Amino acid sequence: MPNENLKKLYVDELKDLFSAENQLLKALSKMAKAASSDELRTSFEEHLEQTKVQVQRLEEIFESLDESPKGKKCVGMEGLVKEGSEVMEEGFDDAVLDAGLIGAARRVEHYEIAAYSAVCEFAKVLGQTKHASLLEKTLAEEKQTDEKLATLATDINTKANEEGSEEQGDSSPAGKKTQKRAA
Repeated sequence: MPNENLKKLYVDELKDLFSAENQLLKALSKMAKAASSDELRTSFEEHLEQTKVQVQRLEEIFESLDESPKGKKCVGMEGLVKEGSEVMEEGFDDAVLDAGLIGAARRVEHYEIAAYSAVCEFAKVLGQTKHASLLEKTLAEEKQTDEKLATLATDINTKANEEGSEEQGDSSPAGKKTQKRAA
């Protein structure tokens, strides 16, 4: 017999994830537009489409529980999205901005990995094997996205470091333009 308090916690955590994923839908679109690397932009766009499917999986779970996914705001994701927005507002250019976006995106992925791991375990204990299977699919996708971002970071962080060393002589906007022309 499932513990009703654990089931209540399970539903509450699923609502938190539903809110998180919906906040992420908006953020990924902005991050894709801000990215200067075509590869990073494509990665964000692909993750946006994947996130839509993840939201549908959560909706399927809520439907089977006869519960509404609404009613909770994920403050964790709200903070992570805000931090990502701050990176975009810092005035960084090109690869440095992309490096910041990757860092923000990886923090989001790690948050999601932790959250999906937890709800997946709840689903298993509660005997919700179909839910666990759906949640494990999403968990695997989140881990895969994090790995892809880590791979992109290797190249982009190197470019960001090179851009930074080129601009150390004169950090004024006019100096940056002169240095870029000289390079």
